[in-house]
Amino acid sequence: MLGYRWEVPLPRRSRVSTGQFVFHVLNRAVQGVTLFEAPVDYQLFVDTLAEAVRRFPIRMLAFAIMPNHWHLVLWPRDDYSLSPFMKWLTGTHAMKWRSTRGSQGRGAVYQGRFKAIAVQHDAHFLRLCRYVERNPVRARLVAHAEDWRWSSAARAPSRTRRPVLSLWPVPKPDDWSDRLNVPEPTRSLQGVRDAILAGRHYGSASWRIRTAESLRWRTGLTQRGKPIRIDVDREP
Repeated sequence: MLGYRWEVPLPRRSRVSTGQFVFHVLNRAVQGVTLFEAPVDYQLFVDTLAEAVRRFPIRMLAFAIMPNHWHLVLWPRDDYSLSPFMKWLTGTHAMKWRSTRGSQGRGAVYQGRFKAIAVQHDAHFLRLCRYVERNPVRARLVAHAEDWRWSSAARAPSRTRRPVLSLWPVPKPDDWSDRLNVPEPTRSLQGVRDAILAGRHYGSASWRIRTAESLRWRTGLTQRGKPIRIDVDREP
């Protein structure tokens, strides 16, 4: 389920023009700890995520929660809310997670600060969302993307609580469900993985340059200092 590892610098906060960009945001548990062992663990995070969406001006576009990490596709409504949203989400979830296990005060739950990568509003966005929502299928947790309850692709029974999803910046294809259940072309899949590993904005070369200038980030959200370790999901 997990592939190669790479050292990626920690993200840094910025308040420059983030409101115009969609971001692929991810984080994972410290030292390979399994965050989500049972449905109640997943629902705890989903509830916290839904509350974060209500509290902050952030549009939730797609998500997938995996046993020891998660992927979010977020579209801030302003230039100030992405980092506060993520700080509240991870801090609140870590506190609740520790509380349910009676292990308060026993160290970090997440391996570091979140990783965020800007995504171009075109075919790159569709490839990214397909990558996110197909995570459970590639990991062989389910045969079909809609069968994984803990993602935005799930068939949601009326009793299931989940974050409110916003409209995408590009039209969702009519055959989206079919696309989720067909393996991505190798080049498309590798493009997303390379962006994650490099902490690089995901889009065309010219768009990445303009985005870096606008955000004043050379790649993604990066800063000098201790790197965090990111695992990239791979098909077995």
